[in-house]
Amino acid sequence: MSGPRNRQHSGQRAYLAGAAAEDLVAKFYEQQGYSVAARRWRGDGGEIDLIFRQGAALVFVEVKQSKTTARAAARITPAQIERIYASAGQFLDTEPAGQLTESRFDVALVDGSGQIEIIENAFGQG
Repeated sequence: MSGPRNRQHSGQRAYLAGAAAEDLVAKFYEQQGYSVAARRWRGDGGEIDLIFRQGAALVFVEVKQSKTTARAAARITPAQIERIYASAGQFLDTEPAGQLTESRFDVALVDGSGQIEIIENAFGQG
């Protein structure tokens, strides 16, 4: 069965799976001593899934969920990375140290069984 109704159902299922993955990742970071600074923060460049704080440092996290972590990782595009950088720059402008705030960009991959793989400094900058 295909058509608008099936696409809508599929989209809702993907949204819920993504939200559940973000919840798992948030709990994981909190267990490591981070606090949530923002969830689904939207800047001009787009949305950042999770932003964590540890002391004065920030961690911007892109969460990707798929059947396998390899499939989740394959869904990250260069254009998406640029949008994340642009939005992170706007968020940093609200911090006391501005663009000089210590920060990094992580990717959290969540597979179909809820296993999490964190790639710190995933974009090679930060």
